[in-house]
Amino acid sequence: MEHPENDDKYIGLTVNSGVTQPPVVNPYLKRHRKKRIPTASEMVEGIIKGDVTMLSRGVTLVESLNHDHQILAQEIIEKCLPYSGNSRRIGITGVPGAGKSTSIDAFGLHVLKQGGKLAVLAIDPSSERTKGSILGDKTRMERLSVHPSAFIRPSPSAGSLGGVARKTRETIVLCEAAGYDNIFVETVGVGQSETAVHSMVDFFLLIQLAGTGDELQGIKRGIMEMADGIVINKADGDNIDRARLAQAQFRSALHLFPPTQSGWKPEVLTYSGYYELGIDEVWKMIDRYFEHVKSNGFFDRQRSEQAMYWMYETIDDRLKSDFYRNPEIAELLTQKEARVLSNRQSSFTAARDVLDIYFNSILKK
Repeated sequence: MEHPENDDKYIGLTVNSGVTQPPVVNPYLKRHRKKRIPTASEMVEGIIKGDVTMLSRGVTLVESLNHDHQILAQEIIEKCLPYSGNSRRIGITGVPGAGKSTSIDAFGLHVLKQGGKLAVLAIDPSSERTKGSILGDKTRMERLSVHPSAFIRPSPSAGSLGGVARKTRETIVLCEAAGYDNIFVETVGVGQSETAVHSMVDFFLLIQLAGTGDELQGIKRGIMEMADGIVINKADGDNIDRARLAQAQFRSALHLFPPTQSGWKPEVLTYSGYYELGIDEVWKMIDRYFEHVKSNGFFDRQRSEQAMYWMYETIDDRLKSDFYRNPEIAELLTQKEARVLSNRQSSFTAARDVLDIYFNSILKK
């Protein structure tokens, strides 16, 4: 195209034609195309064969909030159920900084030396402001993250501990179908998530530190009552005596609790995750626990109770989801919020009115 500025009457003005467009740096580079989501049968076939890519995509569907994805995920889970249940599910918790991720790295390598496969499902805390998560657990599991027989999947808590825990339980089913016979579930730390995680694992391990002041202050009774084993980390160097003192204190505290339903007496051990000292003893304790609960029938009974528990949890979650997704309820909530904020109605009567309309009008349609 000829530019008028190049006319002779515009002395001193020149518009260049520009440079020729250079070729593509990588001639083999293809334009990005949206990947086709495999069918449920294709996903299940890949998961059963141990295809890590298919397993990862399956977990992504399970965690997705997209309604269509959820339908597909439930179909995949149903088809994977016959292949699940053949694993040791171990929950690992402890105060922040207790060395959970470092310990899992050491425990995991110890387990993999004995054969089999390991899946690590880590629940990572989300920001209440931005709703984002770092998901950096793999960086603290340097050796395990590159092991061919290990699968590490961090998931954001997204402000809903119970919701993510349910997703984690569904992820366990997929991992077991993929042949992972050891499942570690790492929690965000001592808090509400422990109760949810405890309801989906066979063994609950509590990691504690010594030399931090009052050894029993950081752990609440409810957490200790759930623990099947307590381990004092960083029992090395100058901290060995403090670790042994903490061990004695925890053993004394456990005597105050009522007997466990399994008949198992929780043990308290010391170890060092960083220097890998006492790892074998911790795992032998876990072996003894599984021998105990399988011999007295508690293992199967607990799994059945957990399945029932999550059935009712899923019902609660579905009811809550349908309630808030209803457009009439969403509009009504906006009106009630305005009335509550202007002090024209109390929070309790506003909630009652919304629920009455939901149960008496909307559900009857």
